Amino acid sequence: MFYQGPPLDFLSSAHCLAAYPYRSLQPPRHLYKGPHCHMESGKNDGGLHVILTLRLLMHGKMVGSIIGRKGDTVKKMREESGARIIISEGSCPERIVTITGPTDAIFKAFSMITNKFEEDISTAMANSLMPSRPPVTLRLVVPASQCGSIIGKGGLKVKEIRESTGAQVQVAGDMLPSSTERAVTISGTPQAIVQCVRQICIILLESPPKGATIPYRPKPPNGSFIFNGTQAYTFPGQYAIPPEIWLPVPRQVLMNATFPMI
Repeated sequence: MFYQGPPLDFLSSAHCLAAYPYRSLQPPRHLYKGPHCHMESGKNDGGLHVILTLRLLMHGKMVGSIIGRKGDTVKKMREESGARIIISEGSCPERIVTITGPTDAIFKAFSMITNKFEEDISTAMANSLMPSRPPVTLRLVVPASQCGSIIGKGGLKVKEIRESTGAQVQVAGDMLPSSTERAVTISGTPQAIVQCVRQICIILLESPPKGATIPYRPKPPNGSFIFNGTQAYTFPGQYAIPPEIWLPVPRQVLMNATFPMI
């Protein structure tokens, strides 16, 4: 535990992690490192300003929803929340959405994203015969070394988060392919999800990642390749198909040959 002041319950206030109440305390050095959280040395409202970076794993349809037509939706989210929202490029079924900013901006962005998905569900339900309404679901990508702190001893911490926020939280047992990260799935109402993310942020700040983190980068499905002349180029991590397999075999055609009449 790096914090020497009063309990971290004060972080549940409107400013949450954005306020660091003791000027005399130096920010922990480990918060300057790592892709998931760090502190700026500048002061804001009498304290240090905490900057967080959270990563989400989304399917293409969800990404399209938050991008909107001509990027209008994500532009509005960036402007109104003040957070930096970056969506990974590529033709993969899954994309990484990175959200960076002060804590109040982070939670505002999460609120806007979950409310957008809630609207999408309402629209789908209006034209569906589904008997029950599915919850909003998000997947955080978290270093595996921090997942134990989210779960807690005997699962007590994650149970406490579920009970206090009303959200369902599931921590994947396996790491995502070619990475040292795991998916943390959060389901519930937009309000419950934001409260859950708030508590997870506190845990991530208290328990920084151990060792180097290899981030998860989605890859195209197997068999994705493009052609250029007689060459086959594949995406990273995939296998190339030799030209002799996929190219048609050239055959000589005799233009003046006679064919039997049927």
